[in-house]
Amino acid sequence: MATQTLRPSRLPHRFPPALGLALTLSATQLLADPITDQIDAAKRAYEAGDAQVAIQALEFAAAQIQKKLELEQLGLLPQPLPGWNADEPISTAGGIAAVFAGTNLTRTYREDGGNGTVTITITADSPVLSMLTALMQANPAGTPYTRGGYRGMLETHQDGSRKILLMVGTRIQVQLDGTDTDQRTLETYIDAMDLGQLEKALLGSNNAKEGTPRGPLQWPDALDT
Repeated sequence: MATQTLRPSRLPHRFPPALGLALTLSATQLLADPITDQIDAAKRAYEAGDAQVAIQALEFAAAQIQKKLELEQLGLLPQPLPGWNADEPISTAGGIAAVFAGTNLTRTYREDGGNGTVTITITADSPVLSMLTALMQANPAGTPYTRGGYRGMLETHQDGSRKILLMVGTRIQVQLDGTDTDQRTLETYIDAMDLGQLEKALLGSNNAKEGTPRGPLQWPDALDT
């Protein structure tokens, strides 16, 4: 009996129509951006004369952009040091609060098995920053302080608590409040932050220009401690 040799088909492999459609839809969903989708929907609604739907779509897109921006800004706060844990970071960027207080990012760090705490607060574009700067200069408990070329103030209190204030440019203040911890720990948290990126991340690349003064305080330069 002759043996029949089976040859592979030369026809290209094809997915079943249903499977091909599913793969196409999946790829489209992966590439979809809900923000641009809503902006496109707003444009279509506006062109169709439905202004209310256009407004709702744009409001949704704006809210999503704000949420994305806040997540990026919260990433400016450092991770806890070894032997420390941290609360969830908090942002008050955007909305009515930003009009009166600017952008505020806060995170509290706690020492494992100890009482030490460090709270980092980053404030940008607050209307009261100039007033706070004047109060810093007049504070008798503070001494001039610099770190990484950024000027500010160091406060040490009788109860052992410490505060470091640094000005980044003229529109951002970084504040570290420490209890039951030493100055070195506060400075390690400072060094864990990329202060040079704060202006770009919080104020936008158009506002963060090279050569921005590192702090408006007119104190004599001090050595980094």
